[in-house]
Amino acid sequence: MRVAIVAESFLPVVNGVVNSVLRVLEHLRRHGHEALVIAPAAKDGQEEITHYLGHRITRVPAVDVPGVNSLPIGVPLPRVLTEMRDFQPDVVHLASPFVLGAAGAAAAKTLGLPCVAVYQTDVAGFANNYGAAMLSQAAWRVTRVLHNNCTMTLAPSSVTIKELEEHKVRNVFHWGRGVDIVRFNPAKRSEDLRSLWLDAGRSKRAALHSGKVASFGADQVTVVGFVGRLAAEKSVERLAVLDDRDDIQLVIVGDGPEREDLEKIMPTAVFTGGMYGDDLPQAFASLDIFVHAGQFETFCQAIQEAQASGVATIGPRAGGPIDLITPGVNGHLLDVDSFERDLPSAVEDIINRGVKGFGAAAFEGVQSKSWPGLCSQLLDYYDLAIVMHGRKGLLSRKFFRKGPPERFMGVAADVESMMAAATSTGALAVAAGERLRKAQESPAQIAAQQTSQRRAQHSAAEPAQGSVRRPSETDQAAPF
Repeated sequence: MRVAIVAESFLPVVNGVVNSVLRVLEHLRRHGHEALVIAPAAKDGQEEITHYLGHRITRVPAVDVPGVNSLPIGVPLPRVLTEMRDFQPDVVHLASPFVLGAAGAAAAKTLGLPCVAVYQTDVAGFANNYGAAMLSQAAWRVTRVLHNNCTMTLAPSSVTIKELEEHKVRNVFHWGRGVDIVRFNPAKRSEDLRSLWLDAGRSKRAALHSGKVASFGADQVTVVGFVGRLAAEKSVERLAVLDDRDDIQLVIVGDGPEREDLEKIMPTAVFTGGMYGDDLPQAFASLDIFVHAGQFETFCQAIQEAQASGVATIGPRAGGPIDLITPGVNGHLLDVDSFERDLPSAVEDIINRGVKGFGAAAFEGVQSKSWPGLCSQLLDYYDLAIVMHGRKGLLSRKFFRKGPPERFMGVAADVESMMAAATSTGALAVAAGERLRKAQESPAQIAAQQTSQRRAQHSAAEPAQGSVRRPSETDQAAPF
């Protein structure tokens, strides 16, 4: 089988979309299939690979998103059609399509190819989070038209499927995400790394409180952390409610535009920066509790990687985490509106009932979710898309050699507006996001000010450093 994959992002960018594409490419190679990847160009100065496991990677020009300059957007050029026609694929795979993906959908329709769109990014949700309701509506219109011009859409969670169907996207099927249970597993836990984190946190507390710090042994401290990009939509600032706890060490793994503000509101947290290669699974496994507060995750691969590492997980009762976390078993789900209020009690519940028990349940729950099994299911969806499209195999090789005749060139006319809308909506979202970033403070900045005010107001009433308040029986219980 020959598969053309149009990806909104690719190496050297590292994110959930790229990770999924890499696993698919590896599976295709193992089973003797051939793929072409069409993706945005790398940023200046970054290495731009041209092949991955023998699969060719072709690049289109890219533009940076202001404030998110680590995620370039591919420019939807006619070259996408040319590359796809020359490759002669049996099926087209759109990885998290929006701007470049719109060009991929148009090319597939022009060439008469079955097209599988993999929905991974809640663009409308991001726009709404920035207070741009009109952009959110426009994003949904683009999403609906784009996906309905494909043969089928694959969504990662039951919540996402329902949301797509409510917005009149047709032919939506479930395709989850696998996890590398060899790379991410409890055996990667490092006591040396935990000691480094605890020592760093202790030093920060000493500097903050004039040398007066609590004396807790390593086995008395719970390491709570986040792993991922430090961007506004991840809502990492919600973890700041745990920063005053001397028996909890916050560890934030990753980098991004919010890091500076997050460091201000979590002065005792350890910020490691980005971690890659063997360091990443070691970091996951060395946590006790993983917290992901972002509410716009269509799946949330980071939660699944934490679970494979034997780590208890806490996430929002929204999007993908709903399918991944079983409250009271492998972690807790918290309502979005009260996430910060309920987070300390959720962490306390896991500590009191036993971190190891939650972690063991998390580990057991992902053992059947391997990438090979999920990728085999994806190949079945490819076959189904070919059948749904109306024929096995595509247009004749003669057709591809000569190029599409004039009568086929008109097929894409009704998707030209889709491509234009996707590009303009993306540009508007970028511009609006940049204006909002300049005109108003980010959630992390607001939290930084509030934290500073709280510290000033309560400094005189604070108990001696080292005392830890545990919830009493009269405290309001968390809604588990």
